[in-house]
Amino acid sequence: MAQLSFFSAEAREVRLDDLAGLLCGPAQVVRFGASDTARLSIVLTDLTRVPALTAEAASRGVATELASSESGSPVLRTAFRRDLVELAAQWCRGAVKAVPEDFAMDGALLRMWVLASGVPDRRSGYLLGLDPYAPQTHVPLADAVTRMGLPVLRLGPRGAGPALRIAGARRLRRLAEFVGPPPDYALAPGWPGGPCGEPSEGG
Repeated sequence: MAQLSFFSAEAREVRLDDLAGLLCGPAQVVRFGASDTARLSIVLTDLTRVPALTAEAASRGVATELASSESGSPVLRTAFRRDLVELAAQWCRGAVKAVPEDFAMDGALLRMWVLASGVPDRRSGYLLGLDPYAPQTHVPLADAVTRMGLPVLRLGPRGAGPALRIAGARRLRRLAEFVGPPPDYALAPGWPGGPCGEPSEGG
């Protein structure tokens, strides 16, 4: 049996803090006024992500509901909860989303990010979607992924982004090892290492 990487999603038990992986993508976390509650939400363009995201949140004791944003887009969100306040404090500077200064990426966070906005591209690479409304998070997140041994290329809106692109057979295999097998209800072709994301040799 292959030895699990220290960074692998399967190397430790699930934690509430793993939901920060959603914030690496397009998710948002907001506090309810001055109260000790916060809500996590993510606008989705692909509803096939809902079952796996719901299950992953539930495994961490967090219930979600599917609703509509003000613009009419589907949004998966939690209730306002006390146990999400710390996450909000870590990822917000005032009203602005920001990557914590001591942020360190691992497989569990990366797995949640893939569930939120990961997709294979048409050139045998894999894209980790970034938050288009929080460009200040893009560079710190690219640095965090690179420190895991996964050098990335930052793509802008004109290049299928904003997203981080991982390419090359070795790096894609490493990505698949970090995030582990696809969860129930996840579409295998969209998962790292799936049929449509099979890396070509020479990366």
